[in-house]
Amino acid sequence: MLVELNKNTFSSRVKRIYDGWNNATKNDDYAGDPASEDEPMKKGTCLQQWLLGYEFPSTFFLFKKDKLAILCSATKAKILSQIEKSGGGIPIEIFAQTKGKDASNDAVLNFFELYASAKRVGSLVKESHSGKLVAEWEKLVAESAIKPELVDMTPAVSTLMSVKDEDELRTIQTAASLTSTLLKHHVAPKLESILDKEAKITHDGLAAQIEARLGSGEGSSAKGPDMKVWNKGKGLQDVDWPSVEFCYPPIIISRSSKTGYDLRYTTESTEDNVAHKGVLLVAFGLRYKSYCTNVGRTFIVDPNPDQEAQYNLLLSLQSELLLTMKEGATARDVYQHALSFIKTKNSDLEKHFVKNIGFGMGIEFRDSAYLLSPKNGRTLKKDMIFNLGLGFTDLMDGSQKYSLHLVDTVKVGLSSATLLTEGTKSTKDTLFFLTPESEEDKPRKEKKSTTLPKVNGSPVKQKTAGTKVLRNQSRRAAQDEVHQTAAAKLLEHQRQLHEKLQSEGLQRYSEDGGGTSGKEGKGWKKFQSYKGEGALPAEVDRLRIYVDRKAQTVILPIHGFAVPFHINTIKNASKNDEGDFTYLRINFQTPGQLAGKKEDTPFVDPDATFIRSVSYRSPDGHRFDTICKQITELKKEANKREQQKKEMADVIEQDNLVELKGRRPIKMPEAFMRPALDGKRLPGEVEIHQNGVRYLSAVGSQKVDILFSNVKHLFFQPCDHELLVIVHLHLKSPIMIGKKKTFDVQFFREATDVQFDETGNRKRKHRYGDEDEIEMEQQERKRRAMLNKEIKAFAEKIAEAASTSNGETLELDIPFRELSFEGVPFRTSVRLQPTTECLVHLTDPPFLVVTLSDIEIASLERVQYGLKQFDLVFIFKDFTKTPLHINSIQSSQMDDVKNWLDSVDIPMSEGPVNLNWGPIMKHINESPYEFFQQGGWSFLGGAGGGESEQSEDSGSESEFEAEKDDFESSESSADESDYDDSDASGRDDWDELERKAAKADLKRTESVRKNGSDDSDDDRLRRKRHRRLTGRGRGRGNVR
Repeated sequence: MLVELNKNTFSSRVKRIYDGWNNATKNDDYAGDPASEDEPMKKGTCLQQWLLGYEFPSTFFLFKKDKLAILCSATKAKILSQIEKSGGGIPIEIFAQTKGKDASNDAVLNFFELYASAKRVGSLVKESHSGKLVAEWEKLVAESAIKPELVDMTPAVSTLMSVKDEDELRTIQTAASLTSTLLKHHVAPKLESILDKEAKITHDGLAAQIEARLGSGEGSSAKGPDMKVWNKGKGLQDVDWPSVEFCYPPIIISRSSKTGYDLRYTTESTEDNVAHKGVLLVAFGLRYKSYCTNVGRTFIVDPNPDQEAQYNLLLSLQSELLLTMKEGATARDVYQHALSFIKTKNSDLEKHFVKNIGFGMGIEFRDSAYLLSPKNGRTLKKDMIFNLGLGFTDLMDGSQKYSLHLVDTVKVGLSSATLLTEGTKSTKDTLFFLTPESEEDKPRKEKKSTTLPKVNGSPVKQKTAGTKVLRNQSRRAAQDEVHQTAAAKLLEHQRQLHEKLQSEGLQRYSEDGGGTSGKEGKGWKKFQSYKGEGALPAEVDRLRIYVDRKAQTVILPIHGFAVPFHINTIKNASKNDEGDFTYLRINFQTPGQLAGKKEDTPFVDPDATFIRSVSYRSPDGHRFDTICKQITELKKEANKREQQKKEMADVIEQDNLVELKGRRPIKMPEAFMRPALDGKRLPGEVEIHQNGVRYLSAVGSQKVDILFSNVKHLFFQPCDHELLVIVHLHLKSPIMIGKKKTFDVQFFREATDVQFDETGNRKRKHRYGDEDEIEMEQQERKRRAMLNKEIKAFAEKIAEAASTSNGETLELDIPFRELSFEGVPFRTSVRLQPTTECLVHLTDPPFLVVTLSDIEIASLERVQYGLKQFDLVFIFKDFTKTPLHINSIQSSQMDDVKNWLDSVDIPMSEGPVNLNWGPIMKHINESPYEFFQQGGWSFLGGAGGGESEQSEDSGSESEFEAEKDDFESSESSADESDYDDSDASGRDDWDELERKAAKADLKRTESVRKNGSDDSDDDRLRRKRHRRLTGRGRGRGNVR
């Protein structure tokens, strides 16, 4: 049976209906009709789903005191037959309509006779229905002389379904978790990203992207739920995703919405672009297994003090009402308490307060019988579910109207109510300060201005040399203090990042280890040379060694039989001459062999008996030489094919490009493409179509299509400091262009002024020198600015079209040149530029695009005093990927690189040497859980590496200073010579300084010998620093 009804649930809920009926003050019959499929859910439909778990269209239910009668079609009667004996003592009679006319009329007439026998019938009188059965029923009622009195039973049904049982509460809790997860992990971050980047997106476009998290498309192009979002929620592992849907289309409202700030749930998101300033309202609800939850939030960009106070008042009011909404309270009392709270805190906001503060929820999204309004006297009971919606309307910010709301789903308890939906509600999550001079920054600036002069002006801090004051010493001390504060903040932030990385690593990998060794899917590939003996070539009859290139097989004669061996079973072949004979040795693939750095070849049964090698002897050396070459060549071809197959494994075949119809596509003419197409280098044009872009060569014979669904990142690099202006597309999966696969496709124009050559200009005859050159430079700047503007506008059009096509926003990323640094990711030194989401090099191939969110940790290597360069290694979250090495970065840029990595929340570590990451990653992949159990990345040193170095340095310096008695006279005389014009005859020469240094070394050696120990590493380090300090002084004329 396709549909299985829950008999226990039906039995318990029918019992609740009859218990409520029997305990009522008036004994009335109750009847309800279903809603047709094209109409919104009505109370009759909700009652059906509450009873049976499903909606049964064209089905009548008649509750009598002594039985329950059901009128339906024959098909539905088969399904409902499951509950015939599950009425909990109430007999159930099913009237099935058959296809025959007479039988159909009998079923309807018999059911009508039961209906007409009652004096009064409770029905949902305000609901209207349509359909064939309804028309026939209304005709019978109109023609009947006996008509029962109809009573509206809508309030009774609301009361019946208002208190939820355990199963209902469990389902509602899951729905609330889904709603909260979508809010915290998609809607709020998405909106924050749009505001931060000032991305252009319409209100309905953003609403469509939110809806797409549950899946989009139909048929072969259908996409399932976005598990990247849902996996972040708690307790959502066993969710039945087909049972999840939106209660209504998500509502996005900003100051640019043409409908204004409308707090009703029937409003729709408009086609206007989302405003990046002012108040933004978001509301959406999710239904799971027919049960609804709802949430609504207010986001304010650069709020003024009044708006902050108003929003904080809503937060306080919600906390207050949670204590008021408890068993026994009435709906009107809750509203009046809210209103009096508003009067107490800010009486001016009373007239702006909403007319009701929520409604009952369950299967029905909005149960108006339990409206939290000043006129509703219904009593709240334990385990009722409410949509608590607080808000202010028609507030003014200058000439702009705005509204605020705060909406959550709550459950009524005995002493207070509890929130089922939560998250993204505090002011730090909903109030954005995007202006450079925010109110919070001003007090800090004032504080700095008052404290710094005291430090600089303190005479205690000033140092003297001779008779002059070294004022720069206090300034340097202030700078050092700033650097130390910044370094301490960086270390603290890195410590937090490492702790978070460790905890996430333990959560990500299960206790069974989850090891992959980077070889998931690697196994023994089955192959077949021939399907049977009949397929063997005719040459086998001669029982000679034969190489069959077509079947990729070597046939060997063994004990009078022709035995075929596929080339994949052969490791290699070798030949050597001994006397009059030539020996041919064929080695086979067997377990336990290591081919260079490769792992053992996997086998189906490694414990089976294997032939390691076969040798043949022959006087015909020429023939064996030919056979050995044929086997070697065949093996090379097989390896080459296997390698090509591996390289092409991730190459995808894109769907067809859907061309625009009805209008011309937007084009970028005179564009070159990289990787370049075959043939002469000529500019082509790029076109934006419905679901992708197309590059057409100049002749038009070649084209390259790139679908938006395969674009991972989109970049625009201006020509301000480059010769090219670039639009770069980084793909999710590689595609074939010509005979090469590529992850990156680039369209560019050259910014050179060859096509604008002005050597023939008439002005050149009369004007020479600087004046003419200045004019040419100005024109060149204008041309570059115009080119940047044109290509950037085209790139933005690509981003807009991709966002519309995919249902997800594709952001246009622009590199930050001011954060760039030089490094060697491949073979040559290039300029690497961070963007919002990546680290890129786009100027010359090979291109580099590293997604920052894919990075697990960054390791800074060769970080030593005295080295002019250091290396940077990125380890990816996918441990099977090879770490990326960026070598030879200038040490002068180390602080910039560190600050950038810290700003994008990438954990980092420092080390004095290069690590061998191959064995390290192999060990991690064998058991990631065990790796994190043993401390994870702490073996790299983490944020503590910098602290240990600092402490070590400070300790060494203090030891050196403790032994500087021998140098006091020379230092003081040197200082005087630097800052005084007096005679320098009292200054020690360098021979004297060297003699004293040697004396100090001898003194230290003797003290070590007395202690009976050799030179320790610390002693050698101090001596090395001691010599370095004295050597440095020689170039400047003083010891220090």
